[in-house]
Amino acid sequence: MSALQLSINQAQKLVVLQQRYSRGVNTDNSLLASIEHMGYVQIDSISVVARAHQHSLFNRVHDYSERSLAILQGRAKIFEYWSHAAAYLPMSHYRYSLVRKQAYKNGDQHWYKKSPKVMREVLARITATGPLMAKDFQQAHNNKSGWWDWKPAKIALEQLFMQGDLMVVERRGFQKVYDLTERVLPDNINSSVPSMEELCRHLILQYIKANGLARAEHIAYLRKGLKAPIQQQLQILEEQGVIVVVNVLQQCYYALANYHELLKKRLPQQALKILSPFDNLLIQRSRMRELFDFNYQIECYVPAAKRVYGYFTLPLLQGQRFVGRMDVKVHRKQQQMRIIHLHIETDKLELLLKSLIKSLQNFMLFQRAETLYVEQISHADQHISRASLQCFKIALLQSING
Repeated sequence: MSALQLSINQAQKLVVLQQRYSRGVNTDNSLLASIEHMGYVQIDSISVVARAHQHSLFNRVHDYSERSLAILQGRAKIFEYWSHAAAYLPMSHYRYSLVRKQAYKNGDQHWYKKSPKVMREVLARITATGPLMAKDFQQAHNNKSGWWDWKPAKIALEQLFMQGDLMVVERRGFQKVYDLTERVLPDNINSSVPSMEELCRHLILQYIKANGLARAEHIAYLRKGLKAPIQQQLQILEEQGVIVVVNVLQQCYYALANYHELLKKRLPQQALKILSPFDNLLIQRSRMRELFDFNYQIECYVPAAKRVYGYFTLPLLQGQRFVGRMDVKVHRKQQQMRIIHLHIETDKLELLLKSLIKSLQNFMLFQRAETLYVEQISHADQHISRASLQCFKIALLQSING
């Protein structure tokens, strides 16, 4: 059967619609529903603005608060583990984490070589005393055995976490608190290890539900050894009529069989989202180039002299188009937000200004910032005059700061 045709506009709309930005109100149920729909929310330690998981959820749940996420974790509705990176995942997906955990337990190496002795001692101490953080092992630093040194204890904690003996029950600040899995896992959770077919089917349907369109390499991203079995399950799901092949710019993707119904939903084209660099939409940079012609790189890992846009640039998504990016830092004590570099990638400056003002007001409220500063402003089109950009900057500051 020949592939169905999707225009690039339809493809972009489908992808953005399925990200479900700003739906519902801030209740435990709506927050959990958002995480279950996305499948994961990436955790990252960079905090020049709100951390990635907080930022991504802010864009999807109205009046989101950090406390709401902590409540879900405390009630064991979500759990921390590895997706393509460290993430919060729905507890209903717990069994699909067991394949990776079992592999580590059977000898696969994580970041560091295992120390069975240290792991046994760490596990015994948590068993006896209850939940602990890595820093709780510092108190025995001068123990004659020497192994209570913080670093080997932390490594052991992470090994036990990755292989499933420990789970994270909460974070204090940004520090993990570990406890025995048997004391954290709800009794009603399915803890049977899925077959490879079950795992791949779950990954496929979860990815397409959350992202609209997919190829095998998207679903298998940073999942070693899964591309071939995922491709096999894609073919089976297509034969069963669960998914269909669609053609976008002469490239084949998979979509849910009801994608036509999804496309009937309205997508406000002027609404602007200030995205985290680790937002679910953005994680696979090559996919963003293919479908949105948006070449994005987070430059905090790039030497300062080679940065083009700035240390921590936040993409600006207006409707289904990327219209710019801005390098931002929040000075929390001063309650200031500083846009170090705003780079505009649309010639519709008036429409952008109106949408950006509204989004910045909400974003600053979320960041607890009261004053905005803009240091540099530039445009992708060099024919846009400096005077126009200066007027844009003045109007933006006046609207935000009064």
